[in-house]
Amino acid sequence: MIPARLASTRLPRKLLLAETGKPLIQHTYEAAQQAHLPSGLCVAADCEEIAQVVRDFRGKVFLTSPSCASGTDRVAEVAPQLGDVEILVNVQGDEPELSGHSIDLVVALLQDNPNAAMATLATPIREREKLLDPACVKVVTAPIQNGARALYFSRAPIPHAREWRDKLLQENPPHFYQHLGLYAYRRDFLLKFAALPRTPLEQLENLEQLRALEHGYEILVGIVDEPTIGIDTPADYAAFVARHR
Repeated sequence: MIPARLASTRLPRKLLLAETGKPLIQHTYEAAQQAHLPSGLCVAADCEEIAQVVRDFRGKVFLTSPSCASGTDRVAEVAPQLGDVEILVNVQGDEPELSGHSIDLVVALLQDNPNAAMATLATPIREREKLLDPACVKVVTAPIQNGARALYFSRAPIPHAREWRDKLLQENPPHFYQHLGLYAYRRDFLLKFAALPRTPLEQLENLEQLRALEHGYEILVGIVDEPTIGIDTPADYAAFVARHR
């Protein structure tokens, strides 16, 4: 499911930008169609304008309340309308170059770990500028039998090296990981999660995944080699258009 909100601060109406000949939301929709494990795909739109654009390219769309606080809340609002679907995947609408493999991986994490309620992805950070950038969310993990679980997410550079050495960024296994905003949830957990109150750390860092950790839920983390490239600014979109052309 692709939650889609018309308002965006740094790049107004970005999901409807269409300099490539297609709106950005359509690029993301078509990228998500490359995944093999999901049984269906839809957009959860916050307004009729986005919904009509999705219908125009023959995508499936649900209208949701414009007052939803987050993409997760938008996904949770649609979940009861999807019958007996057990696992739902939240794909960011501004990631038109998302790989189908990433979606399949986050689904497989829940399929292979039946007791887990939520899963996400991360990729190694190899540049100090990105490590220090608060817009790049970092995650630290601990190994478990079938992969890794999240210990904490932060906009700060974590873990913090007491003595910095540039070569830390190139060592293997990697020390630093960027969190990728792709989530898979079990249906029952998602409905509970959306109803939980926002927690202190979630509000402090403005990261909704911290709500799950603060309420005692485990988040599985899969590792991919390449980050997806989200579109947040006019420069991001211009670079995407150039790559597309």
